[in-house]
Parts: sequence; structure tokens; C-alpha cells
Amino acid sequence: QVQVVESGGGLVEAGASLRLSCAASGRTFSDYAMGWFRQTPEKEREFVAAISGNGGRTIYADFVKGRFTISRDNAKTTVYLQMNSLKPEDTAVYYCAADRRIGRAYVRSDAIGYDYWGQGTQVTVSS
Repeated sequence: QVQVVESGGGLVEAGASLRLSCAASGRTFSDYAMGWFRQTPEKEREFVAAISGNGGRTIYADFVKGRFTISRDNAKTTVYLQMNSLKPEDTAVYYCAADRRIGRAYVRSDAIGYDYWGQGTQVTVSS
């Protein structure tokens, strides 16, 4: 069982930056791929970014490429999402999730593959 807790959300103006953190429990954190997803009341949950357990592979949704960066610190069992050049359309609840089945060197964007989810952190970007 893995527990994940997100933090770092908030209200910012367009163009600003935020860094989200996701702290995970468990001694085998490096065995888990980690992903960030987001959701608004108007849209289904959508993939944002993910990183493999060993940190060697990352994938991003097209709408965040060049603006967001995912990283992880396995010693701290934490994954980060650095969000730059934020836009009002980035407003959403951001969720962190752990994928225990894909293996340390792989990563995927399909939410159904993720086993453990946090409660989410709200990001609001004003225009």
C-alpha cells in the first residue's frame, strides 16, 4: 500500500510559476512510476506528466511540453511538478498517482494503470 499526498497548489496570476510536490509513503518508492493528472468540473481527468521509477524516462501531455517539468527524489520519496508560464486554462485540481505494475524503467499516461491516488491540490490561475 502506498499513500501519496500532494501539496503546493494555490492562486497565481497568468505567467507565474508553481511547484507541486507529492510525498509518498513506502520503502519501495523507486519501484513506482509516478504521474500527475488534473481535472476540472467541466472535463474528465486528464494526463499531465509522468516519470519512471528510476527517473530515467518522462512523458508529457502536449499542452504542457516546454512549460512543466516532472522530477523525483527517490531518497525523499517525493515527486515534483514544476509549472512555469501558467495559463488560466491550467486551472484544475492536480492529482498525483503511483503505478506499481509497470516496472522501474517504464512509464505510461493511461490513468487506469495507476493504483494509488492522492486527494489533489487546487491550482488556480487568474488572467
